[in-house]
Amino acid sequence: MNNIKKMILSALFLAMGIILPFFTGQIPAIGSRLLPMHIPVLLCGFVCGWQYGFLVGFILPIFRSLLFTMPKMMPTAVAMAFELAAYGAVAGILYARLPKKKVSIYISLLGAMIVGRVVWGIVSIPLYGIAGGRFSSAIFIAGAFTNAVPGIILQIIVIPAVVMALSQTGVLRNGQENGYRMFPNR
Repeated sequence: MNNIKKMILSALFLAMGIILPFFTGQIPAIGSRLLPMHIPVLLCGFVCGWQYGFLVGFILPIFRSLLFTMPKMMPTAVAMAFELAAYGAVAGILYARLPKKKVSIYISLLGAMIVGRVVWGIVSIPLYGIAGGRFSSAIFIAGAFTNAVPGIILQIIVIPAVVMALSQTGVLRNGQENGYRMFPNR
């Protein structure tokens, strides 16, 4: 896949990340738990590679905060920028390096989800302090896991299905560019 195509797809994923929260934001109790910005960033890492996943992940929450003031810039959008950048980068790196099997999609996805949450926790400590608050282990557990369960489940269902579908149709080729389908006989 050439760089122009990757840039266009990255712009599409960025646009999806800006738009998707509008669909879930109408129900605040559910909207923030479905993590709608995470899906396009993870897909960008899988489809375009780690560099594009990293950039889209970092830009998306800050850009969305500047446009719509949601999420709140400090500390939320800034912490999310590091978290989503880690999601996109780790998903892209692991997926490119692992053998092209179905289980590799799940390993890449889960690895990205874990690393992203750890990065969010580490970055949140000083950011909450700067914003005049305190980041505790209870906030980390609630934000990274307890409140995020619906989004985690959604990601585990949607991301592999989309990656497999893109591979089946030939849109996503082995590691983004090697020229053959991941599951050629299906």
